[in-house]
Amino acid sequence: MVPSDTDRRWWCAAGLLLAAACLWGCRGAGAATGLPQRHSIRADQLLIQSDVRLPKGHPLLVDLERLRQDISTTLDLPVQEQTVTVYLFGDEKRYADYLQATYPHLPPRRAYFVGTARELAVYTFWGEKIQEDLRHEYTHGVLHACLKDVPLWLDEGLAEYFEVAEPPLGYNREYVARMSHLLANGWRPDLNRLEQLESVSQMQKADYFEAWAWVHFLLHESDDSRGVLLDYLRALRENPRPGRLSARLRSTIPHADERFLAYAATLGKTVATASAAERSQR
Repeated sequence: MVPSDTDRRWWCAAGLLLAAACLWGCRGAGAATGLPQRHSIRADQLLIQSDVRLPKGHPLLVDLERLRQDISTTLDLPVQEQTVTVYLFGDEKRYADYLQATYPHLPPRRAYFVGTARELAVYTFWGEKIQEDLRHEYTHGVLHACLKDVPLWLDEGLAEYFEVAEPPLGYNREYVARMSHLLANGWRPDLNRLEQLESVSQMQKADYFEAWAWVHFLLHESDDSRGVLLDYLRALRENPRPGRLSARLRSTIPHADERFLAYAATLGKTVATASAAERSQR
């Protein structure tokens, strides 16, 4: 989802796990709860339970298989062994009715990732932005299958990075254009503030944008910045609380904020050049 309607879309807060566990008894009934069961298709560690029939070579399925590999390659993570199950409802009403009955505390959203000790599950419905929604939520699933835990800001930043299907990977044109505008108006990053966000209610629309921007910076600014992120993800494979990434970043890159701003300005120029080229071709 784009930032205009993506408040925290995965729900795995410790305070809510008990409620989720209590629902497992009725969820097992399958048809009674309305979970999609009509069609089932598996590709490695991806299982899709769908109201809509998807042939094995369907573009959505192929895209998710490729995304799984892209996440593993880009982040230097092992390909996950735990299955991520996608529940694909045939229409928005069935999806909304199921979520309301099963997770009444969740606000309306097009898609959710729900991680529990029993299952890593994505819930969504067949709609205009099905590919974007699936890529975002499936990224959460792959990360939680590989790592002990993921800080909120990093979890969302990586999902925002991988949700864009068009090349180059992670290049969100809307975000880049917004970056250029914000920098022109004096905006400055604050990774320390992002790292203090721990709950759904704290995360605002601008936080998803800044989380994506930090991920893009870390992956692409330099070998040093990329190494900080990859080393941190390796730590998360064994330790759910390895400390804050910002401490590692500033130890490696003392003037990280200034480097971030310089990199962000370059992103803005890139999209401006691309836009000008498009206008000249019309």
